[in-house]
Amino acid sequence: MRFVFSPPAEDAAGLLTLPWSEPLDEWQDERLVEIRQRGISRHVVRFVADGGTLYALKSISERLARREYRLLRELAELGIPAVEVVGVGVNLGPGAEAILVTKFLAFATTYRAVFSSPRGSGPPTDKLLDALVELLVRLHLSGFFWGDCSLSNTLFRYDAGTLEAYFVDAETSEKHPELSNGQRSYDVELAVERVYAELLDLEAGELLPAGIDPLEVAEDLQRRYDRLWDELTMEEIIPVNEQRFRIAERLRRLNELGFAAEEVELVSTPAGNRLRVTTRVADQGDQARKLFLRTGIEARENQARRLLNDIASFRAYLEQKERRPVSEIVAASRWLTEVYDPVVEAIPEDLRGRLAPAEVFHEILEHRWYMSERAGRDVGTTAAARSYFERVLPKAPEALDQDLTE
Repeated sequence: MRFVFSPPAEDAAGLLTLPWSEPLDEWQDERLVEIRQRGISRHVVRFVADGGTLYALKSISERLARREYRLLRELAELGIPAVEVVGVGVNLGPGAEAILVTKFLAFATTYRAVFSSPRGSGPPTDKLLDALVELLVRLHLSGFFWGDCSLSNTLFRYDAGTLEAYFVDAETSEKHPELSNGQRSYDVELAVERVYAELLDLEAGELLPAGIDPLEVAEDLQRRYDRLWDELTMEEIIPVNEQRFRIAERLRRLNELGFAAEEVELVSTPAGNRLRVTTRVADQGDQARKLFLRTGIEARENQARRLLNDIASFRAYLEQKERRPVSEIVAASRWLTEVYDPVVEAIPEDLRGRLAPAEVFHEILEHRWYMSERAGRDVGTTAAARSYFERVLPKAPEALDQDLTE
């Protein structure tokens, strides 16, 4: 038996004592756990809790396991949202398949759970398609052909009311220096077909909201993809006297979409200067890093942006109340101890783990806004949190890694 680790290897050393010489579906070990809410897989997949970390183990051919291991590591280096690969077990015995090991994605949910318990306003299809399309575009910009893009092969995390999609299955994926238009079109075509089939399945199970047409939604995936791809890669003619303004505007739009310019080129043409922007996936986490440095809170990017805004609002409130300037550091520290921590500590024990603490706080801010609007006054965070815990949080789907039985 040989087990290849991704660094740092010591984090998963405890996995070496698992019964690797036996077929995965026959394993018996006290660290094995069952997850009732899980995605659909073509392979044997089991889950192991070791050292406080939950791992997903998938039985697959050695060729595909090694390939998926390599591709997932490349995605991590490129900063594309994907499950974190830990290692791969090979040479497990005569005729035995290899086993790919990934870390289970904390606070993740499936598309089925999103439909069974939608969050926020608007149909869940909009958030799911936006998240899936953005992930697909990120992959294509990086030269990745997915080959099996679907809602089933994706996990989702809530991020301040939006959804962020995570790449899960790289069995059919290919890495190229860049993709041709034909490769991209084929990948999107496959995605449309698979999403259509998945929505038909939801419709048959009466999980699809009334009035949603599976074919119309699936075909909308193509339109959303085309709009985002065109926005990121289009060339445009700009007059000389508008160069600085138009370039700055284009780069700002890219940043707002979560992308960045790798190269900006102006090419002279008879009609004017043609602007070419080579787009890459932006370094993620600026707001999250800023929040962590100020408060120690780990959050997704949109969550961090929302919490930082609340800190700024709290700082203004302190300055007005105390009639003196308050530094950002002091305001963040007091906000943490006086506002955020009390809310998180008040989450009922049986509801902890439904959503990430930062997402809970974001939803409480939303809930407070609606309550205050109805009341015609500011109801306060404490009252909003109490109402949210009673009426809203119990309806949230259980996160995949929270509903575990040995």
